[in-house]
Amino acid sequence: MKVTFKILLVAAAVVLAYMCYRSIMGPIEFNETKDMREELIKSRLIDIRKAQIEYKNRHKVHAANFDELIKFLKEKKLPFVIKEGVLTDEQLEKGMTEAEAVKKGLITRDTFWVIAKDTIFNPNYNVDSLRFVPTVADGVQFKMDTASITSASGYTIKVFEAGVPYETYLGDLDKQQVANLIDLAEKLERYPGLRVGSLTEVNNYAGNWE
Repeated sequence: MKVTFKILLVAAAVVLAYMCYRSIMGPIEFNETKDMREELIKSRLIDIRKAQIEYKNRHKVHAANFDELIKFLKEKKLPFVIKEGVLTDEQLEKGMTEAEAVKKGLITRDTFWVIAKDTIFNPNYNVDSLRFVPTVADGVQFKMDTASITSASGYTIKVFEAGVPYETYLGDLDKQQVANLIDLAEKLERYPGLRVGSLTEVNNYAGNWE
């Protein structure tokens, strides 16, 4: 009986020690994993923003979906200017413009047309991956949408947003920790996840972490 009691006591101590360990390390490990995943997701959202801004510069509207955006990046050519020489202080003081300096052959400005992907990112950038949420399996895509809203001054402004909720990229982690994040976001009236842009306000395409 005494041996059995000692075994149960040791087992209880081990369980208690493990519970204490998890109560301390659980949140730390959760936050470490969350931060690692979010850095990758933020980087991808920033790339989406870059592509959408350039798309709007060319088409006056944002791409309605990733198919349109990726097609633009692969096929559209954008101007790329190679500059040689700059105006001197003396030329600037005389009021000479860059256009005049180019015309006189004092400086050169050559324009080349380059595929959008290579101009915005680099030749090795995989634009097909732009739609997918990093760290999440099964090809989960970002949610992206566009809209037109009226500013306080009465102007109609084209906006877009792209994002991914906590439960999508943290769903395999501690459920209570994820629920806490969602609950906090709802109480603060914030998007429960990571997002750039907004369909309801003009925020200059800012990320909700910026």
